[in-house]
Amino acid sequence: MQEVFDLLIDYGYVILFLYSLGGGMIALLAAAMLASGGFLNLWICIGIAAIANFIGDNFLFYAARFSKNDILPYFRKQRRKLAFAYILFKKYGYKIIFFKKYIYGLKTLIPLVIGISKFSAVKFNLANGICAILWSVSVGSVGFLAGDFVKKTNEYFGSGISFSLIFFVFLLMCLWLYFEKNTKSKKYKKIDE
Repeated sequence: MQEVFDLLIDYGYVILFLYSLGGGMIALLAAAMLASGGFLNLWICIGIAAIANFIGDNFLFYAARFSKNDILPYFRKQRRKLAFAYILFKKYGYKIIFFKKYIYGLKTLIPLVIGISKFSAVKFNLANGICAILWSVSVGSVGFLAGDFVKKTNEYFGSGISFSLIFFVFLLMCLWLYFEKNTKSKKYKKIDE
């Protein structure tokens, strides 16, 4: 276990960057929790996550914009989720760029849907940049506070399993179940290629 911990500290910023290209919420929370213990710098973690998240979403946007026919076959099994993402984009417009950063499963689909649409690339880049900064600051702050809470909880209850870890896993499961339930509904139509 100590080897894994040492690896996370030694290569934490690189791991955070790579993981944040595809979303990165869990990696940013973990990095911020390590920052609360003094092992990493919180502001560097927030900056790295924001930049990587921005780059990852832009890659998906432009891949869908310029290679729609090449990229969509890889998402055949995700047709319902793509339809759900399309409905959310039509209903909420550019605001969904911010909210999708917090919802598992939408992180990759929304930029694809927006890239396929005729939404302005300039507006997407601006909204994506602002939203990436807001997302990384909010998630990094929560992770930093959670790290402090975990430390205090472990000091109080001893070295056993942390109640905060159980709560965090429970919260992630609830988000995943919500998304799964909404994408299996019959009322969402499939997107035609």
